Amino acid sequence: MQPRLALVCYSVSPGTRSILHVCSRDLIRELRDRILTLQGYRVESTLSISEAEELFAKSRFDLVLVDVEGDGRVPQAEKLCEDIKRQDPEQKIAFICNYRVSKLSDCPDEIIRSDFNPEAMVQGVKEILE
Repeated sequence: MQPRLALVCYSVSPGTRSILHVCSRDLIRELRDRILTLQGYRVESTLSISEAEELFAKSRFDLVLVDVEGDGRVPQAEKLCEDIKRQDPEQKIAFICNYRVSKLSDCPDEIIRSDFNPEAMVQGVKEILE
């Protein structure tokens, strides 16, 4: 028997909140994008830190969500966070991870611990954007 994915729907008006999702793992990126879109968020995503910087320069987002799983991702994510905060100190940024993140900077604003739990991810995003 295949496990089923159950999501709790939250009251988000379609297209009203935008998220820039930065993730180095394509399969996870696509899954999260789909989950967030189904919850009513407008999502742009990339596998690349440098492309994330380009996307951020072109438009603004309610939240920048950065996956920090993988070798070397925490320092890369912290640098991206610092670069974005220099451009827009009010920008909300969250790291999403499955383990404890050691922060050496003032970034991010929040850490979402999802443990591959879509409901926890959606709830974390919702709380940040309230």
